[in-house]
Amino acid sequence: MTRHTPPRPRLGRRQFLVRGGLAGMAGLSLPAFLAACGDDDGGSAGGGGDGGGGGGGGGNELVFHNWPDYIDPTEDGSQGTVDRFVAATGVALTYDDVINSNNEYFAQIQPVLGRGQRIDADIIAPTGWMAGRLINLGWCDPLPLDEIPNAANLVGALRNPAWDPTGSYSLPWQAGFAGIAYNIDVTGRELTSVEDLWDPEFAGKIGINTEMRDTIGLIAMSLGVRLADMTTFDAASAAFERLEKAKADGQIRRFHGNDYADDLINGNLAATIGWSGDVAQYNLENPSVRFAFPETGATSWADTMIMPKGAVNRSAAAKWMNFVYDPVEAAKLTYWVQYVSPVAGVQDELAKIDPELAQNPLLFPDAATSALTQSFPSLSEEAEAQFDAAFSRIVGA
Repeated sequence: MTRHTPPRPRLGRRQFLVRGGLAGMAGLSLPAFLAACGDDDGGSAGGGGDGGGGGGGGGNELVFHNWPDYIDPTEDGSQGTVDRFVAATGVALTYDDVINSNNEYFAQIQPVLGRGQRIDADIIAPTGWMAGRLINLGWCDPLPLDEIPNAANLVGALRNPAWDPTGSYSLPWQAGFAGIAYNIDVTGRELTSVEDLWDPEFAGKIGINTEMRDTIGLIAMSLGVRLADMTTFDAASAAFERLEKAKADGQIRRFHGNDYADDLINGNLAATIGWSGDVAQYNLENPSVRFAFPETGATSWADTMIMPKGAVNRSAAAKWMNFVYDPVEAAKLTYWVQYVSPVAGVQDELAKIDPELAQNPLLFPDAATSALTQSFPSLSEEAEAQFDAAFSRIVGA
């Protein structure tokens, strides 16, 4: 049976108004941003299962593990992507929004894939750097690209990333930014910088994202460090020290993955490090929830679809990818999730649905916006271990 359970009820479709750090920016175009994040190794945003697994090729069922708030549901008389796909293809899709953070999800699937067994999911959508890790571990199967002709509609800059140079194992899902998410009813003012998170007025009311690359990346940028230079722990040490000080000062209420919506909407958090499209959704429930590009820049990232080793429903997976890469379908998805689509032609199709939203700079950024974004560099295994150990010690993971 097809199953799609949205994370919470929606109040209906209303456009997210860009505020804070993006106030006054004009409508912008897509290619420059994609050029900036196409080789992205930054962080955004699980299954168990057993049994052996060969590649398989058939099946009229499909299991997709994704992040919350990352697909349009069936609501208000409008059919969502999952139900449209089922109606168009007859594939029984189980869509589960079970990825709360890249590392948390990895910890759930690692024992299974590490034993050479398969997990339940045929498709998962981790952030690029985690996808590269899974590919390097040999835990992914090549995609059935010959069955996905609509992949030709993808913007070139998001294809063949550095961690999958042949493009054999991955295809992009969505791209976006990490910045400052805040509740203006609690803050009493617009927030424009990472430094605002350390304001003593907000002590005990700040959230910190457990996606290390976004959190440490934003803090490092606020300290004047270029992310491209942060390939060693020494280069990043100041950012870790700043975060540790904030924790010691009692500034931080809690560390979180993708589960920060309720606290931000209800005002338990004054502000946190959050993701652009998520905040667009939270704004529907509480218009006081806003997103700001920090003055010192935001991190950019791309989440990607990969097939875990032994996935059995390969043809069904191909049908899904082909479906969501149709510009008309991709525009409907973008209208709801409000992230940057990897599909060319989406802006024109979205303009037919909502002309104003089609000019939203969070969805269609230009070179000026892209210049405000940076991506986390690839790390050696040694550096990765140092970064992870230091971050885990601070967040208590």
